[in-house]
Amino acid sequence: MAILKKTSPRRNQVRRNIPDERFSLLGRLAETHCLFSLLICVLFVVLCVLILSFKLARQTLDVIPMAVVVTLLCLAAAIYVYRFQKRIITNHARALILVCLFSLFLAATKFGVSSTGHTEWATGTAFAAAVILTIAYDQRFAIGMSLFYCILACLAARPINTPPGELQLTDITLLLTISTGAIAACFSLREIRTRMKLLKVSSTSAVIVFIAAAACLSLPLEKSFQWSRNIFINAGCHALTVFLVGLLIQSLLPLIEKAFRIATSMTLLDYSDANQPLLKRLAMEAPGTFSHSLLIGSIAEAAAEAIGRNGLLCRVGAYYHDIGKINKPGYFVENEMGSTSRHKELSPAMSQLIIVGHVKDGIEMAKEYGLPSVLRQFIETHHGTTLVEHFYHEAKKQKSKSAKQKTAEPPSESEFRYPGPKPRTKEAAIVMLADTVEGAVRSLTEATPMKIEAVVHNMAMKRLQDGQFDECELTLRELSQIEASISKTLAAHHHSRIAYPKAPDIPDDMQSEPEEPEPKKK
Repeated sequence: MAILKKTSPRRNQVRRNIPDERFSLLGRLAETHCLFSLLICVLFVVLCVLILSFKLARQTLDVIPMAVVVTLLCLAAAIYVYRFQKRIITNHARALILVCLFSLFLAATKFGVSSTGHTEWATGTAFAAAVILTIAYDQRFAIGMSLFYCILACLAARPINTPPGELQLTDITLLLTISTGAIAACFSLREIRTRMKLLKVSSTSAVIVFIAAAACLSLPLEKSFQWSRNIFINAGCHALTVFLVGLLIQSLLPLIEKAFRIATSMTLLDYSDANQPLLKRLAMEAPGTFSHSLLIGSIAEAAAEAIGRNGLLCRVGAYYHDIGKINKPGYFVENEMGSTSRHKELSPAMSQLIIVGHVKDGIEMAKEYGLPSVLRQFIETHHGTTLVEHFYHEAKKQKSKSAKQKTAEPPSESEFRYPGPKPRTKEAAIVMLADTVEGAVRSLTEATPMKIEAVVHNMAMKRLQDGQFDECELTLRELSQIEASISKTLAAHHHSRIAYPKAPDIPDDMQSEPEEPEPKKK
């Protein structure tokens, strides 16, 4: 009996801590908005059941199995969302937009099929859902959620009253057709850089849907295995629906971008135009900052593409990251143009307020000019919570030199730090590092490739140890690749030049020095 009662002290401690751990887990779940996300999921299940049971209102025995199937499907979709897009759980606005989008498409499919008896409604809404999800998120997430919607659309297309003498896709054949069209749309639509992209995607998907619909209608599961005119007509209707839906999405693209707070590549290219009002003001009122932003854009774009991220987003975001300097351009070194620094007449604390204030000014200007939120993040995070080192050390020197304040405490670092936030995306972290490194390399007297690599590595490690990359999931391997890309771009920018030879008719003081001094005569 003594052997049975023998337990280790560690096991006893674990048993005593189990209730506390359970309560802390429940508290964390409540704090991470899981409860609200669960309510949104329940709302979606109720809406789906109400829509799908529209024709089954008097048949309770048919409504109950429908509710069970929808609940299981929504549970699987919720797990998929948690696995691949966790931000939807905490971003309730995005979750509600998805619920409204799927509910609207389901209602359109249900009422369209019920009133007309044609299943092209399911094909069109499935294609629309696939395109919108690919634009708003990524291809993997769009494929998974599109297949989830395709199953719901097939349920919404039942029961169907087929007009006499017509063939219609139903059940498994309908699921195969609309799934093929949705997957084709997800794979062919990676980014929208041109206005013809959606038309090409719609045409490609329409051809694939036509082939899939014609093949499915010819299966032995249908009324006849013979090729007939009705098969081509029905398959053509499904393909035409896909193409028309693509045209509709093309016209509604600005609304989709505003609803999901995104910017497509086509929109980013529009904002990269030098004729944009903000870039025009930056070039006219702060030309040094404008040149600096252009250089940061090329550096950040190459670094982002080196790790497989959105290089165009980095480039355009870098163009706007310092627009807050427009209000006080003369207080920043790149705009001094050889004049005396204005900070010599100010205290370090006042200079720090002016320098840090350009972030807040930039955010206000971005909102005033309607800059997309995806570009505002670069303004907010390009300094993170870093220390304004120059003026912090100046403040420490002033306090140490002052005889009256010898006993006073040195200035706090928190008073000389940017307010943040830290970069939350890898693209924002790349722009932050490119901005920091470019300023450090510009201060070098002789920018050789070896010195540039050393500066880039030191600044990257400094930001890493300061915790600036904690919220953007940047790995050490990616950071190393970013360092290599930035070093290469900066070395190409600061390449050496060959001095021009002297001309006999031009005075010496107007000529450049030769590449090598002439040997002295003995």
